[in-house]
Amino acid sequence: MDQPAQTTPDETMTSIAAAVELGRSGQRVQARDTLTALWDRIGTTGDAFHRCTLAHYLADLQDTTQAELVWDERALAAVADLTDERAQRHHRSLQVQGFLPSLHLNLADDHRRLGNTATAREHLATAQNLVGYLPDDPYGDMIRGAIQNVTRAMAAGSTRRLDSHPSSNGG
Repeated sequence: MDQPAQTTPDETMTSIAAAVELGRSGQRVQARDTLTALWDRIGTTGDAFHRCTLAHYLADLQDTTQAELVWDERALAAVADLTDERAQRHHRSLQVQGFLPSLHLNLADDHRRLGNTATAREHLATAQNLVGYLPDDPYGDMIRGAIQNVTRAMAAGSTRRLDSHPSSNGG
């Protein structure tokens, strides 16, 4: 008998997912407020899986690149405290290494848009070096494509938000 993909019900992850859907439906302020309240409840030393996930999504709901950078840095900091065992309590297929390409990509893009070229290049190189940890599925394809988009933007010297950025399309 197959084990269900989500192994343990998790109210916090359910709340995070609901807030993310609000943001994707165009209700960015309500989504941001909901996620910020969850962050306040979890705290900076709460469950690393919750902190990483929440900060990752909250970054996309920010109005400025500088604020987005703060949340992306929090997501990367939280992943340092995360174990595969903890992630797999949420979904049995999750591996912490698989989170890293996206987290470094987001930081590369933030720094690119802020004009911090050297730091952007460092994070982009890290993301590129970690693509082998991405699954061979639509998510992995999306991250690999986004790495290519940021690479092209860096080569062009662009500091503009990319059309493919999650906050550019309401999510």
